[in-house]
Amino acid sequence: KRVEGDMDVGVEEFEEKLPRLRELILGCDFVGFDMEFTGLHSAFPPGGQPSLFDYPAEWYQKARRSVQQFTVCQLGLSIFSSENSSKYMAHSYNFFLFPATFGQMDSEFSFQAFSIKFLTHYGFDFNKFLKDGIPYMNEAQEKKLQKGLLSGNWVVHSVIDKDKVKKVIDEVTCWMSFAEEGESMVLHDIYGFQMFEIQLVLRQALQDIWTVPLGSQEPLVGHNMLMDLLHLHDKFYNPLPEDYEEFKKNIHTLFPILIDTKNVAKAIWKEFQFPQASNLLEVYEVLCSDMNPTNATCPEVFHASDCLRYATKKSPHEAAYDAFLCGSVLLKTAHLLLCRISCDPARTSSSFSQYLDVLAAYVNQVNLIRARVQKINFSGMDDCTNRPPLLIAKVRGWPSVTTQQIYQELRIHCRFDVQQLGKNQFLLFSNKFKDVKFVLKVCKTHPNLQISLYRHWRHSAQVNCFLQMCGIVVSWSLLAFLLGGSSNFAL
Repeated sequence: KRVEGDMDVGVEEFEEKLPRLRELILGCDFVGFDMEFTGLHSAFPPGGQPSLFDYPAEWYQKARRSVQQFTVCQLGLSIFSSENSSKYMAHSYNFFLFPATFGQMDSEFSFQAFSIKFLTHYGFDFNKFLKDGIPYMNEAQEKKLQKGLLSGNWVVHSVIDKDKVKKVIDEVTCWMSFAEEGESMVLHDIYGFQMFEIQLVLRQALQDIWTVPLGSQEPLVGHNMLMDLLHLHDKFYNPLPEDYEEFKKNIHTLFPILIDTKNVAKAIWKEFQFPQASNLLEVYEVLCSDMNPTNATCPEVFHASDCLRYATKKSPHEAAYDAFLCGSVLLKTAHLLLCRISCDPARTSSSFSQYLDVLAAYVNQVNLIRARVQKINFSGMDDCTNRPPLLIAKVRGWPSVTTQQIYQELRIHCRFDVQQLGKNQFLLFSNKFKDVKFVLKVCKTHPNLQISLYRHWRHSAQVNCFLQMCGIVVSWSLLAFLLGGSSNFAL
């Protein structure tokens, strides 16, 4: 009999679980998804932290450096399938991961003290991560390893003998003679890197054999999922490209339907006057309470018989639990929106396709934290509008003031990112309209700071320089005209 411990999947359990996981994903409505990392944003180089002044491409370059430095220690999936219009079944699994080491192939990664302390606080099993993590590699690493092994340049002691290789090739060749499109076969008594070596040989001998595609047509659902997508690309597909638009294109090709529940919740939270929720669990709890007018009619979500841990236990920041919360929040927000559109709070019967229809405005719109725009559009151009305006602070009677001092001065009231524009001039940027209004009002009487809206044509150093040059040109032209006119008059 399966027990809830089967929800934690390491290297020993992975091959046994894989066929069932494929079956579940192919038959599901959508997949909730979350990752845990050994670090988030690197403190190096100085100034490399994301800023509200960053456009998406600038933010991406900073995040790309951090993703290359840290690794994924846990991936969580919660696979949702509708039993009927009012019931969903969730299969939730934690996959402990560890970078593959094989022959000359090795990896280096960093630990961030705060992230490790954070995960430890929530009971993360670092022993399972280090000792039992599932080895993984991206396609670029696989090609490099494949090339080295097949050319004979790598010093690796094979874990399988030639007779077994010949037997496997004979079995596969025989099967291919009669197999129809869509069929598959299982190779028995091959484990761990034996399977990898067999794949390399088969790919060379039988060019038509390939693996199951990485991407999925089922919606992939996360919460603040941008860093997860960056790591997903870098660790399991290919190293992150330098070009931001290429990254967007790759992700959209792999996962055509993305839904970020953070983006959905932000959009509807004020409309329904829900209390402030600072994290995913709080969002879920609000939507499960009587504050949600449609909670009683929302489809029920049940845990599969081998995934019962979360039926009785909250496990925040455990990847599979957060993935389960993502999927549950998706269903509750979609049901809420559908009931609003149909003007029927008692509506109990809805298909998942109807839920997708009401969520159409949020599809492929992924929340972006601490940047000049609020979200990234993976299926089109990013929207750079609807952001609070820039402010400019002019300093008087405060010699040698720094950006940090300005930041601390304003932090009493609200949070702004600060950037020096020129001598005694600083740009201020917030992601909240109310903070902009508040600081404009409060700082009217400030003895050292004069804060106003930033106007590019008025405050930009480049524009001012251009205007000064135009003024000089006009002045000289006028002078030349006057002198020329005087000469003509004298003649």
